Amino acid sequence: MSKYPFLDEKIDELKKSGVYRTLPINYGPIDHTIDLNHKLVINLSSNNYLGLATHERIKHAAVRAIDQYGVGAGSVRTIVGNQDLLEHLEIILANFKHEEAVTCFQSGFTCNLGVIPALTDKDDLIISDELNHASIIDGIRLSKAERMVYRHSDMNHLEELLLQHRSSYKNVFIITDGVFSMDGDIAQLPEIVKLAKKYQALTYVDDAHGSGVLGESGRGTVDHFHLNGEVDFIVGTLSKAIGVVGGYLASKQIVKDWLLHRARPLLFSTALPPSAIASTIEAVKILSESDAYTKRLWDNSFYFKEGLKNLGFDIGHSETPITPVMIGEEAKTMAFSKALLAEGVFVSAIVFPTVPQGKGRLRCMLSASHTKEDLDRALEAFELVGKQMNIIV
Repeated sequence: MSKYPFLDEKIDELKKSGVYRTLPINYGPIDHTIDLNHKLVINLSSNNYLGLATHERIKHAAVRAIDQYGVGAGSVRTIVGNQDLLEHLEIILANFKHEEAVTCFQSGFTCNLGVIPALTDKDDLIISDELNHASIIDGIRLSKAERMVYRHSDMNHLEELLLQHRSSYKNVFIITDGVFSMDGDIAQLPEIVKLAKKYQALTYVDDAHGSGVLGESGRGTVDHFHLNGEVDFIVGTLSKAIGVVGGYLASKQIVKDWLLHRARPLLFSTALPPSAIASTIEAVKILSESDAYTKRLWDNSFYFKEGLKNLGFDIGHSETPITPVMIGEEAKTMAFSKALLAEGVFVSAIVFPTVPQGKGRLRCMLSASHTKEDLDRALEAFELVGKQMNIIV
């Protein structure tokens, strides 16, 4: 008899609905092609937008840092102090983002978990886009503030909520993703900033999928809309386009001063390792030197999107390299992903609860490291499987 019958039931439910999965094993670096279960396949499932995860300069920076500093930070930064590398990284990131200060966290997820509760209180209100990332949702749940949700990118609904409720709260925070990770569309930041000014609200943007992708040399969604200095709190990640690991908040210095006293991930979890810090510094230097990587990423994205549309696939309303291929039913989405893998193309199926039921999709993630040959082969596989499964004609 099983010790955990409640889990047996849940796993059986996953299997019956066709969404149970066993994670494949990758036997090498994350690049445009990967050795997945000992088979070389085209990788369309990675957030390594610029291909920097395998860049020689960045790898060498990591090795040098290990030689000088060791492999770990040793403790929480508020106990053992900051290594000079981390101080240097936060200055470099602040300059890159054209913001006053940056506070680094262990990940983008822990950044939202730490920052949102630290900034908000019981007399405050958070108004959140309905399609915001899970880390934002969890950060809001941990806060003492009241919370409301506005329909996705619906500025009329957002203003209705502000008009009705602004006067009842001390501070109001409008929180949105910069780029929405499942559909690839961009937040209407200019309109959000206007409403925030009109109703004396604060703006908070999680730019995980905009960092390294939008704006000058990948400075992000805020820079893309020329709103530098007009968004109060900007979250970025170091694990996607930057190619390493970690997250950060760009803000005013006084915000950083407060977070170093109250953001729980900073107070109770060991800081980033030296190798990750040094790698990130080198990655930001590379972005500052040239926009070649972001240009190549966008060229690949336009090429692949056009190919999918010409084949007849529904790719939603993406405005970024995130390219969903809408399938719908969960089991069919999983079957599509499995059939593509058999053809040498790895694209993870995205199903409930990551997206609403009936909205399953294959989320294709383009990279600057993909070659046109990679993309042509992937399109051929999509055409073959799409016709076999009667998704296209």
